[in-house]
Amino acid sequence: MIRKTNYTLILKVLEQLHKEHPSYNIGRHIATATDSLELWGISDKEFLLSLKKYEVALNMDSNHDNDIDEIINDGMHLESYIDEEEY
Repeated sequence: MIRKTNYTLILKVLEQLHKEHPSYNIGRHIATATDSLELWGISDKEFLLSLKKYEVALNMDSNHDNDIDEIINDGMHLESYIDEEEY
């Protein structure tokens, strides 16, 4: 059994990010997650925390993509909604 260290948890977060956002490369994830940090000397704990914060923010932003598509689709079929309200 693999011991859970910050290093192994970092790898799990990166694997999860790749799974959820396959079009983003690893460099994009790391660069965005650590954009405000000095990487030379960052601890594994700090890096893990940064990746987790980035993952949460990315998932919050990504969840709205379907909402936007639904709004556009509803707007394109607005006539059917207007007809339903008149009857």
